[in-house]
Amino acid sequence: MSKDKSRLQLKYENEIRQDLMKELGITNVMAAPTVTKIVVNSGLGEAKVDHGVIDEMVRDIALITGQKPVVTRSRKAISNFKIRENMDIGVKVTLRNDMMWHFLDRLISISLPRIRDFRGISDRAFDKKGNYSLGIKEHTVFPEVDATKVSKLRGLQIIINTSARNDNDALLLLKKLGMPFVKRDEKNNQAE
Repeated sequence: MSKDKSRLQLKYENEIRQDLMKELGITNVMAAPTVTKIVVNSGLGEAKVDHGVIDEMVRDIALITGQKPVVTRSRKAISNFKIRENMDIGVKVTLRNDMMWHFLDRLISISLPRIRDFRGISDRAFDKKGNYSLGIKEHTVFPEVDATKVSKLRGLQIIINTSARNDNDALLLLKKLGMPFVKRDEKNNQAE
């Protein structure tokens, strides 16, 4: 990855931020909602049997994000799930600044449209604090991953943290950034 600003970050700084400030009635530039960090996580339950799964997913997530992920370990033993304390059970990476903007740009413009039968993502996965959570069933939708080297399709969880005060502000920010949300009819919104 280059250290240059991504086209999405430049668009945010030059156009989107001013639009958000007008629509939300914000006068201070620093108070405008923005993306603060993105966490990409993959839980690997099968790693308790096959230890090569962790290495494979570390390689794939490093290719996807451009940053080496950390291996997450279990905090305590759970006998029903055959998990012992400090066992490798997943990988995660936290992206900030330029790496975050480059990843978000590729996610919105390249990876999400590659999902089979894609009709948009849900606009209801906010956590009441302005953060958005997105699940991807197949990590091979990212063009960086070579599908011939993948032993099994695995899911990813992507959490987009924003500085928005509430979910409505965060939804407006993500829509302006180009996140492809499902288009809902006004009738459907009133019935639900």
